[in-house]
Amino acid sequence: MTATTERVEFTGSQGDRLAARLELPIGTPRAYALFAHCFTCGKDAVAASRIARALTTEGIAVLRFDFTGLGQSGGDFANSTFSSNIDDLLSAADFLRDEYRAPSILIGHSLGGAAVLAAASRIAEVSAVVTIGAPADPQHVVHLLGDDVTAIERDGEAEVDLGGRPFRIRRQFLHDLEMQPQLDRIAALDAALLVMHSPSDATVGIDNARVIFEAARHPKSFVALDAADHLLTDRADAEYAAGIIGAWVGRYAGLPVPDEATRDAAPALPDGHVRVAEVAPDSFAQMVTAGRHVLAADEPHPIGTDSGPNPYELLLAGLGSCTSMTIRMYANRKGWPLEHVSVDLGHSRTHANDCERCDESTQALEHIDRTITLVGELTDEQRAAILAIADKCPVHRTLHAGVVVSTRLG
Repeated sequence: MTATTERVEFTGSQGDRLAARLELPIGTPRAYALFAHCFTCGKDAVAASRIARALTTEGIAVLRFDFTGLGQSGGDFANSTFSSNIDDLLSAADFLRDEYRAPSILIGHSLGGAAVLAAASRIAEVSAVVTIGAPADPQHVVHLLGDDVTAIERDGEAEVDLGGRPFRIRRQFLHDLEMQPQLDRIAALDAALLVMHSPSDATVGIDNARVIFEAARHPKSFVALDAADHLLTDRADAEYAAGIIGAWVGRYAGLPVPDEATRDAAPALPDGHVRVAEVAPDSFAQMVTAGRHVLAADEPHPIGTDSGPNPYELLLAGLGSCTSMTIRMYANRKGWPLEHVSVDLGHSRTHANDCERCDESTQALEHIDRTITLVGELTDEQRAAILAIADKCPVHRTLHAGVVVSTRLG
């Protein structure tokens, strides 16, 4: 299953346009989730983007957006507070409810985790909440401001450096944090809770996870993200978290099984037609639709994300499958005792020593090495005949004949 990304926007709590990405799985989503990013981060932060995309493989659609004044969203960050972040989450939920389907899953990273805990009771459809590296009390972020807190209180606002970027923080932000009854909200949470935290988190200590977990009622779960940093910058950590979330919500959010959810997949294309569409503008991943079938294509790391075979591997797959099918049809028609056939292929470029323009050093020939393995009590003559028929498979003949590709804009 491969996702597509839609760029969307909606009106935030302060009347500004908030930029968002909606990650959609192929077919009917099993559920919709909202992802709240960490303090001063954005919707395209490593954890947000990787977890959202990975969840689409579980059939879950994910909306991730920039809070007011961050990323591509409008508004002034200095006017935002923790309460306005909660209101932005409610606006995002309203958008999903009006345009798609209400979110039943809330996922929050760091301060975003505190925000989803606070917002959950105000989104009636929510049945599962996930926090990742979240503080038990939103006031935890004050320590990130260091000595600037004194200037903010004294002057009403101050410019602070957070992660190498300047942000203007106002006194109202600090005072709003003091008014948050977070433990009461956690205790009253009417949804299943998954707390994820790294024991080595140097930004938000693991003790915060203990406080959240102990305050919550069952059903609740805890998963340690061993050796992960606070921002889940290691791809494996983000993908591990996504896999756990996908499995967990299936149990606690009452989701339909993936086979049921994907039954209404995109309309099939006519026989012999293939459509290829990029998954997102910031990746090389492609969604390939062939008839009623959907598969992925991509480039390996570090160029792509290795979410599917690369284009040449798909080409080899076409030749190999056609070769195997042709051999099977031929052997069956002859009544020969062929029990199994497999085809191994590799692609390379070799210097064209035998070409007419061999004096050009850049001249090269494309070379495909094909090895056919036959299992069965076949005679040497039968094996030789099968080897000859392999060169007559339709795809092989197409590659040798040369193809004219007519290209136009759709």
